[in-house]
Amino acid sequence: MTATVNQTDALTGQMIIAGTYVTGSGDTIRGLDPSTNRVLEPGYAYGSDSDVDTACSAAASAFDQYRATTSETRAGFLEAIAENLEALGDTLINRAAAESGLPVGRITGEVGRTSGQLRLFAGVLRDGGWNGARIDPAQPDRSPLPRSDIRQRKIPLGPVAVFGASNFPLAFSVAGGDTASALAAGCPVVAKAHDAHPGTSELVGRAITDAIARTGMPAGTFSLLYGFGPTLGARLVTDPRIKAVGFTGSRSGGTTLVAAAAARREPIPVYAEMSSINPVFVLDKALQTRGAELGKAFIGSLTLGSGQFCTNPGLVIAVDSPGLTTFIDAAGAAIADTVPTPMLTPTIASSYSAGVEALAAASTVEAQAPGSGAPNSCGAAVFSTDADTFLSSDVLQQEVFGSASVVVKCTDAAQVRAVAAALEGQLTATVHADDADMGDAAALLNVLELKAGRILFDGWPTGVEVGHAMVHGGPYPSTSDSRSTSVGSLAIERFLRPVAYQDVPPALLPSAVADGNPDHLWRRIDGRLVQD
Repeated sequence: MTATVNQTDALTGQMIIAGTYVTGSGDTIRGLDPSTNRVLEPGYAYGSDSDVDTACSAAASAFDQYRATTSETRAGFLEAIAENLEALGDTLINRAAAESGLPVGRITGEVGRTSGQLRLFAGVLRDGGWNGARIDPAQPDRSPLPRSDIRQRKIPLGPVAVFGASNFPLAFSVAGGDTASALAAGCPVVAKAHDAHPGTSELVGRAITDAIARTGMPAGTFSLLYGFGPTLGARLVTDPRIKAVGFTGSRSGGTTLVAAAAARREPIPVYAEMSSINPVFVLDKALQTRGAELGKAFIGSLTLGSGQFCTNPGLVIAVDSPGLTTFIDAAGAAIADTVPTPMLTPTIASSYSAGVEALAAASTVEAQAPGSGAPNSCGAAVFSTDADTFLSSDVLQQEVFGSASVVVKCTDAAQVRAVAAALEGQLTATVHADDADMGDAAALLNVLELKAGRILFDGWPTGVEVGHAMVHGGPYPSTSDSRSTSVGSLAIERFLRPVAYQDVPPALLPSAVADGNPDHLWRRIDGRLVQD
């Protein structure tokens, strides 16, 4: 029998629809501390189809006013959200830690990452490059035909549905990168909270709602709903007023949303981050010179956050050699020193255990940490197999969400490349190489460009920098659209579309493409990037 602890922190247990607190009418869920199985109050009742309709209607009504706000106004709004999140202090940190089982230090860092993302997009708005302004001036005397005056800028798509992720209760959730980039683009957001952290979601939703009131944004700019994914989530994605979707989660969940969005009378884009095993390639000379060091560092990355990262290194590929044996031995020793930590939810812990059992049945167990006996904790595990077995096995190529990884032993560098070429799309691919490996590394890089959104050398994939050059995306099934990223300033592009203005009277032109450049933007005029 599980105990119940009062950790309300003035939480209401309600949804937030366009600034109004609404009590759901469906099944009730509660947060759970996975490290102790304590149930956390208050309860959160699921919303109904009517609640989805109200939230989407409010978002659609707010769209014209919100998209007409200036870049500076929206930047101030994003900064107000960031300030509110930081002002919550221990209230937010302690609740998120309790609902996720993640340490306070990790959550503290995630608060900083979340507020940092919001401020990044505030900077993007002030820079103005997101407008994508282009002007092809009229050429009335051009022969054989004159050219019209044509100008282009980007405008927001419309209301966006955002689905919170289980493994990042802040940075990929209610005010995470999808929400920040959509709001920056000028799109109202209807967010569906993840069941794993309902109290955290309410706190963040309240921070956004307060920022809306404080900065004068229309109330329908943001709503927060609770509900069962296959019902309320599907209803949200198929509402005709929703124009795009941001999702982080399982492949099955993502593909279901993609199918639902594609079946609409007006299909819409779903930017879903779904599944990745993030292969690590350790080349021959690197294994020879630093196999033990790399094996130890590999386990550090593998076990970070109980392996519950979308960039977790679930696969190591290398030529079978004494250096690889050294690598595996060092990895096994490092696993022996690890202490199993709780996973995010009992369901995730159970799925991880089942995945480890399936890997054990299909390959060789190299090292496996014993369970600690604590609730929902699972030990790290490393397995090995040969390349031919790996390529013929669906089980060995599936993601196991948690700190489990498979070492694939190849006969030579050519087989390493063959394994790389046979992989599904990935978020990341990592290469460890010494100077003497550069020839093989160059040939491998040519393959990996077609397989991953981010290729890194001599590092580890866990940890995604939030900046202007980052790509957190990749070919299917790592994401549903390989042309985009969910992290970094380029993420705003997902929620914008280009519009051309041909021979529009100067008095009616948007400021981004108006004569005299009133917004002082860098614009591409007749093909040249200038700030006139």
